Amino acid sequence: MTSISLCMIVKNEEAVLERVLSSAKGIYDELIIVDTGSNDKTKKIAKKYTDKVYDFKWIDDFAKARNYAFSHATKDYIMWLDADDVFLEQDRKKILQLKKKLDSHYDIVTMKYNVGFDENGNPTFQSTRERLFKREKNFEWQDPVHEYIALGGSVLYITDIAITHKPNKKVRTDRNLKIYEKILAKEGDLSPRSKYYYARELKDHGRWQDSVDWFNKFLSENKGWKEDNIASCYNLAICYQMLGQPDKQFDALQQSFIYDAPRAEICCLVGYFYKNKGDFAIAASWFETALNLPKQDTIGFVLKDYHVFIPAIELAVCYDKLQQYDKANTFNELAGKSKPDSRQYLQNKNYFTTKI
Repeated sequence: MTSISLCMIVKNEEAVLERVLSSAKGIYDELIIVDTGSNDKTKKIAKKYTDKVYDFKWIDDFAKARNYAFSHATKDYIMWLDADDVFLEQDRKKILQLKKKLDSHYDIVTMKYNVGFDENGNPTFQSTRERLFKREKNFEWQDPVHEYIALGGSVLYITDIAITHKPNKKVRTDRNLKIYEKILAKEGDLSPRSKYYYARELKDHGRWQDSVDWFNKFLSENKGWKEDNIASCYNLAICYQMLGQPDKQFDALQQSFIYDAPRAEICCLVGYFYKNKGDFAIAASWFETALNLPKQDTIGFVLKDYHVFIPAIELAVCYDKLQQYDKANTFNELAGKSKPDSRQYLQNKNYFTTKI
């Protein structure tokens, strides 16, 4: 059976640390926790589960902290988690089965990462993350913020096991922004990947024009990963919408087609563009395109609602505006199959009983 060292970096995580460690019961054979400056009960909780608790002076660099944690690992594979992650029971059982049969030929194992959810707790935003690493290969984390390990060697992509991100509270901080701006002040520039994530941080903080500038810098260098390029176009479109620049919004969406086949989220934003202009027939054609796209085999970010629920619910709206009520109701029922408890679907369902 494969042995696993679980390596975590933590700071002031007393509210969630016991939850993640309890959910990981049986998965790890060694637990290494690196504390970066807690002043609550985090370390006390950690010591209930392991005697391998280490201190690391915080230097605004997540990669260095994670590499320090990895340096203490002794088992076959190393796994990482954040303190506000959790294994749902079905995923915990699957990982336990994986431990029994994992071929040591593989250097890296990726798993899904659920990071966004709807009002009913269904995953809506999913990515693929490198999650297990063969220790003897000495993989190292890179980039001080939004750190990553470059995929290399023999990689096993697992699509039916997910780690679930469940933050205890939604608090937006400017920590990452400050780290990026500290790097800029010191070095004058960012790596291509950091440009992309800095632009995302700016967008998340409502700094629309600054975000536009950095997304465009990232794209103009033509050094980014395809998935990040497409995501940049998507985010640019949102920024331009917030800035009241619909023509540039449309141009950004079109630019995404340079990098790969159309994505559902892009087609839906084009649909919204025409819907906002009152061109409901054209909008419907784009929402139908999104609905009929083949499932993308991607390890990039996946916005799951754009594949069925959003285009279906918007088609119901568009065809209602076009007074094609039977068709509108058909698409609303399709949305309901995806999310039967959705408030939008249920409201539409009652509405269409008066129209049909």
